[in-house]
Amino acid sequence: MFTDPVRAGATDLLVGRERDLDRILGLFERSAGGTLLLSGEPGVGKSAVLDALAGAAAQDGTRVLRAAGAQFEADVSYSALNQVLLPLHGILDRLDAPGREALNVALGFGAGPAPKRLVVCNAALALLRSASEDGPVLLVVDDLPWVDRASAAVFGFIARRLSGDPIRFLAASRTGVGSFFDGSGLPSYELPALDTESAARLVDLRFPDLARPVRRRLLEAAQGNPLALLELPDALRAGQRRAREALPAVLPLGERLQSLFVTRIRSLPAATRTLLLLATLDDTGDLGVLSAAARATDGDADLRDLDAAERDGLVRIEESPRRLVFRHPLIKSAVVEEATSSARRVAHRALAQVLADKPERRAWHLGEATLQPDEEVALLLERTARHIQDRGDAVAAIAALTRAADLSPLDTDRARRLSEAAYVGAEAIGALSSASALLEDAWRADPQHGASLRSATAAVQLVLNSDGDLATAHRLLVGAIEEGDHGFDAEDPALIDALHFLLLLCNYGAREELWEPYYAAVSRLRPAPPPLLLVAARTWGDPAHADAATLRALDEIIDGTTKETDPARVVRVGTAAVYPDRLAAVREAAWRLVRQGRDGGAVRRHIGALLHLCLEDYHRGEWNTVLELSEEGLTQCAESGYTVCTWFFQYTKGLVTASRGDTDTAHALADAMTNWAAPRGIREAVHCAQHVHALADIADGDFDAAFGRVTAISPAGSFPPYVAHASWVFFELVEAAVRTDRRAQASAHVRALRETNVPGLSPRLALLADAAEALVTEDDAEAARLFRGALATPDADRWPFTLARVRLAQGERLRRSRALSESKAPLTAALIAFQQLESSAWAERARKELRAAGRVVPHAEGRTGASLTAQEREIAELAATGLTNKQIAERLFISHRTVGAHLYQIYPKLGIASRVALRDALRRQDED
Repeated sequence: MFTDPVRAGATDLLVGRERDLDRILGLFERSAGGTLLLSGEPGVGKSAVLDALAGAAAQDGTRVLRAAGAQFEADVSYSALNQVLLPLHGILDRLDAPGREALNVALGFGAGPAPKRLVVCNAALALLRSASEDGPVLLVVDDLPWVDRASAAVFGFIARRLSGDPIRFLAASRTGVGSFFDGSGLPSYELPALDTESAARLVDLRFPDLARPVRRRLLEAAQGNPLALLELPDALRAGQRRAREALPAVLPLGERLQSLFVTRIRSLPAATRTLLLLATLDDTGDLGVLSAAARATDGDADLRDLDAAERDGLVRIEESPRRLVFRHPLIKSAVVEEATSSARRVAHRALAQVLADKPERRAWHLGEATLQPDEEVALLLERTARHIQDRGDAVAAIAALTRAADLSPLDTDRARRLSEAAYVGAEAIGALSSASALLEDAWRADPQHGASLRSATAAVQLVLNSDGDLATAHRLLVGAIEEGDHGFDAEDPALIDALHFLLLLCNYGAREELWEPYYAAVSRLRPAPPPLLLVAARTWGDPAHADAATLRALDEIIDGTTKETDPARVVRVGTAAVYPDRLAAVREAAWRLVRQGRDGGAVRRHIGALLHLCLEDYHRGEWNTVLELSEEGLTQCAESGYTVCTWFFQYTKGLVTASRGDTDTAHALADAMTNWAAPRGIREAVHCAQHVHALADIADGDFDAAFGRVTAISPAGSFPPYVAHASWVFFELVEAAVRTDRRAQASAHVRALRETNVPGLSPRLALLADAAEALVTEDDAEAARLFRGALATPDADRWPFTLARVRLAQGERLRRSRALSESKAPLTAALIAFQQLESSAWAERARKELRAAGRVVPHAEGRTGASLTAQEREIAELAATGLTNKQIAERLFISHRTVGAHLYQIYPKLGIASRVALRDALRRQDED
């Protein structure tokens, strides 16, 4: 009966039941009697398994007869048997007269004296056997505990007499619930809860948009119960499902879950229900707390009243340590659903009284127990909110602050707490719409509170993420800082947060006049400004003019961030590290924030960390990762409402697509950035868009267009103050100028470059600065020296695209100066690197140069077969282990520049572009 198509059909209908279906069908096949009883907890999916098996069997040609027990029919004799045999009414005449008459009366088709039970049993079995002559028959009976006594007896009779017949009997009942059906001695299978992986898959299929922390909480509460997995999300509000609102301490139940669990709670004695409510709201299982809280309710309940719940299997007492444990988390939900609001308040107040030495738990219970304004409780909740936020749970902090505001007697305190909640919502979790509503409530409570730092910072977030412009946002925040009553206290967190946000606005504006109020405010901080505020203004705001002392201070700040737990500070330090190329040092911390963000942590910090990883991975040549993380960032921006951050990831995607030669996509991304940012005055985004355009133009060979793009950022011959991106596009400007015969402008820009500290920001920028100088140098020998010096930069292969571009420029210069033989190595190395990066446009440039030099262009793998010298082999093997050039130099007693020079020769010989590929290349050479 249960053929392979049936197995496949049943499996396709269910999630995570493949193994259970195999076991069930295996039991059927091994059972001589053709009967199986299925049992399981409420909501575990017994009916779904029956439906799947019945549907798949029907598709395979089996006649399926079904019945389901119902409480309201439990006293109606033969009501379930009627459901099963009604489809066979047309073949009743196949039975002998006594059997036909007995079934007609039993099933209500005719009138007469009540037939004997045995006659009905035999007649039902005979009718099924007659039906099976036309094809196999499957009887499916659900909810056996509610099947009437007479039908249960017939089913029991049939279930034991199917040996040799093409008839199967499959029935289901709840574990631990009695029925009239006698299943003793019959094969059975208890359906377990879904395993963790299957439960997660079911939730993801039905509710793909659940926020990660909400998903995790639901999975924990459901414990693999399919009905709970499907109903619990529907009982939540949209904001709760997206982790924009706090989840209740006990999750609410849907209607079907209530019908399964709440009825069991209502049947318990009142004292037992009181104890269960206290245990649910306390949620620790501590019997000492439970006993003390029971006494504090002034009721008659004591721990002996738990006996009824233990006997009913709702709870158990663990001996070590002694504590109360609910058999299933949904029982706690049922306890809360059944309790009245006044009963819950009494329980919360009793627990608050007992937990006097646990301030956070006490504050929460008092907040739930209090109806009238109470400043003492409000203050406790406000303090608790700060502790919660320090742990990274912004949603719970907002809930505590909002409740504190509700209980605030004074309007000024209410407005302050609502503003704080709005700030946390806008800053941490992207709850911009609710932040807006909270701000409106704050202004209604106290119209004078609108200029507070928290209100202003939250309002600025809303302005930036709507249709507002940067100038308006800057003016609002500067006004709040200058007019605030903070006394420029450097220890005031609201003031420091506001200044960091003002720093961001100044950078976005990329105009010198925006910085004046920032520096004025920072200079007034007492006792002294935090170092990060001073350092970031230079390294992020005006990196071209950041001096060595500033960079040393940045390195000290970064060194102290390796184990930093404050997400805001991690991102702020990373932001200061962007232009000086220090993002590798904060990479681990950034990944930690991304993982936290994926689990429901601060959205804005998640977005910031993603940007930093994208920028670092772009320079590292991990371009596929950049694209993946950029998509994640764009999704976060869209879902959270942080539209002001969308351009971050359009930029990082644009860098990769332009560098790979997908110039249409790159230009489209850059246009989208400009169209959004230009009307809002966000010039930094416009500059980043011009950078993408320029790379795409160079990829297309349109150097004239590229020159126009980069000079729109930084005019040739100048590095304007507070135009941060000028420090990242100088090589494009010089290259484009040289290729379009604007040598005077190129030389002027290199002279201006020497007057900045751009080469001192990082080795990568020093490499590009030397290459830019080589491009404008007239003397070929001097150009060759400059290129050699550039390529000897320690660990230059950490930046494969940058290194390949410099090698390409070197090879082009050598080829044009007729040094054809010398041009082979850099051009070949550049080609290999571009191929590995899938950078088609630049790879084609390298091929053309090689052909012009009269060389055979290698295949994509770039293997030349050249052998290494003994010293080259030793250096290659050490580099393959992960040692830096400096570490290799120390081992071999040579200079790190010599190591770099050797690697420069080694890579083309092995047909690779960086040390990442050394191990495989050496192994291939050994095999050859």
